[in-house]
This record gives sequence, structure tokens and C-alpha cells, in this order.
Amino acid sequence: MTITTQDGATSAVSTTRTRSRTEWTLLSNHGYVLLCIADDPDTRLRDIAARVGITERAVFGIVEDLERGGIIQRIKVGRRNRYLINVESPLRHEIEAGHSVGDLLGALIVNDADLA
Repeated sequence: MTITTQDGATSAVSTTRTRSRTEWTLLSNHGYVLLCIADDPDTRLRDIAARVGITERAVFGIVEDLERGGIIQRIKVGRRNRYLINVESPLRHEIEAGHSVGDLLGALIVNDADLA
């Protein structure tokens, strides 16, 4: 694309996207947080944030969303939290209708016996 300034000078401007198409991922951060919890129900928010690549505050918000949505339950164990996943919880989008959180996790993790 070419841009013309008020004095008549022109300059070429790149319209190429600065973000590579290989940088996108299939799951959202909510999905990644859920996978981290499935992998380690005693995990800390700080550890999830490091694995997912988002802030601890963002993880806190996602955990609250998952809890409000009935997908996880937070249980206090001493000073720490343990998370239980409701594998029967239905997925939320109409395209996913008929599938549960357990179906999704079962497809993405090796040992779904940990989801009980």
C-alpha cells in the first residue's frame, strides 16, 4: 500500500501482518487452564500462569469463570486450593452440544482415570 502525505510525497507501507499464522492455538486460555488443573488438581495459580503464558491475575479470573460455570469446584486444603472437575458438565457452545467437559479432557489427556 502507498501513502501520500500532504506535501505530495509518497511512501510504501507494508500491510503484512506482523503476527505469524503459526502463532494461533486451537484452545482458549480457559481450555489451557482446565487442562492444567486436570493434570494437577493441587496446582497453584502461579504455576498455571507460567505454563499457559498469561498473568496470575488472568488465571484467577479464568478459575472464577470455570467455578461459576459449574465446571470446577475449589476446595480449601490448609492454605492451598484443590480443584475438582465436574466431568459431566456440558460444553457451553451450541456446536459442542451433546459433549461434556469429560469428553473434551478425555480426548486431550492421556490418563482420564484422574478425572473421577
